[in-house]
Amino acid sequence: MQPDFWQQRWRDKQIGFHQDKPTPLLLKHWPSLQVEAGSRVFVPLAGKSLDMAWFASQGLRVLGVELSRIAVEEFFSENGLEPEVRQSQFGTHYVAEGFELIRGDAFALDAAALADCTAVYDRAALIALPAPLRRRYVHDLYSRLPDRCRGLLITLEYPQHEKDGPPFDVREDEVHELFGRDWDVATLERRDILAQEPRFIAEGVTALETSVYRIGRRQA
Repeated sequence: MQPDFWQQRWRDKQIGFHQDKPTPLLLKHWPSLQVEAGSRVFVPLAGKSLDMAWFASQGLRVLGVELSRIAVEEFFSENGLEPEVRQSQFGTHYVAEGFELIRGDAFALDAAALADCTAVYDRAALIALPAPLRRRYVHDLYSRLPDRCRGLLITLEYPQHEKDGPPFDVREDEVHELFGRDWDVATLERRDILAQEPRFIAEGVTALETSVYRIGRRQA
């Protein structure tokens, strides 16, 4: 998707992907990763997700990247934070109380920018991208995360011909194909969520499941 597409979605408040509470699958499965307090979690295409606030409540630091100024500024204002703002080669950095959100292009981040991210959380990034970009996203951006980085990946599966993405249908075999070269992948749970998603039903979708995977980067 072109950057302007997402910028317009935020301007028009077409943000059905934003949740008004932390993701239940995150709360259930994150403890199994045993990420130590004080660690830094990378959140790509972060939006203004309340999952980031939950990470902070667990004693974790957050590095997020997001294109939309609206999303970044609303995250801080809605959480009662006044960030310091600075510029770098990666974009505009907003920093406050353990949060650092970069307003910029996730693909521009290099290994040095991600070097202290010992964990990663991807709920709405991979599924936001069409197939060619998904491949580039994993092979380029995920390859810059450090060895032994671990995290959760949450996807959706539905008959793609029944609905135009985003979000896109990303099946288990594709997850293994994309990540299998450098990451260990384990399926933790799969849920039928069609009844809880009236927007999908209204668009004629006949089946909808969400899956959560534990991923771990192998040591080089």
